[in-house]
Amino acid sequence: MLSVIIPTLNAESRLNACLGAIKQPMVDGLIREVIIVDGGSTDDSVKIAESFGAKILTAPPGRGGQMKAGAAGASGEFFLFLHGDTVLEVGWEDEARIFIEKKCYDAAVFTLAFDAKGIAPGIVAAGAMLRTRFTKSPYGDQGLFISKAVYEEIGGYRDMSLFEDVEIVQRLMRRKGSLALHIFSSNAETSASRYEEEGYFRRVLKNFLLLTRFQLGASPEKLSAAYR
Repeated sequence: MLSVIIPTLNAESRLNACLGAIKQPMVDGLIREVIIVDGGSTDDSVKIAESFGAKILTAPPGRGGQMKAGAAGASGEFFLFLHGDTVLEVGWEDEARIFIEKKCYDAAVFTLAFDAKGIAPGIVAAGAMLRTRFTKSPYGDQGLFISKAVYEEIGGYRDMSLFEDVEIVQRLMRRKGSLALHIFSSNAETSASRYEEEGYFRRVLKNFLLLTRFQLGASPEKLSAAYR
């Protein structure tokens, strides 16, 4: 029923945990297949994926293109796109089943959380959820749950170097309306390493400025260089 698609590039540090969170739903039959689309990892990402029993595809590095390739090779009726450093909260599959059964929304994302404790990560996560709710601009760290039919109807992921996550949801909103996106209460816990390395305030400001430039028409290629 469900194809889980994960783009990887040297993701070994959290990939085991990411895959561990989808193991039981796989055993229970909710998940039909797990597809890892590797962008040329030099660590043990592919070995970890192979030991899990995932289907391995390769594509040039870039999450947009990698997820596009994964969707093209997926056979499930629903797609769940996850980053390799994202770990879903126990019980997420219950919300997924309700989403599939009721078909009230066209797509869904998870509630963002970080793998770090303290005031700063909590504030940043809360701010991200405000952005998600009011501007409909979730980042890929929150995953994307969408039916194959809707995914294909809106044209799928674009092969973009940055903001492919924001762009596909914006297209969804334009095609399906403001009520198309649901927010799961289950957390998607992602790595806080970039924030801790650069400083939470500095990273948030940088992301905000890049997103603003993207919304004003700046090319993802130019923004990608600034992001990295």
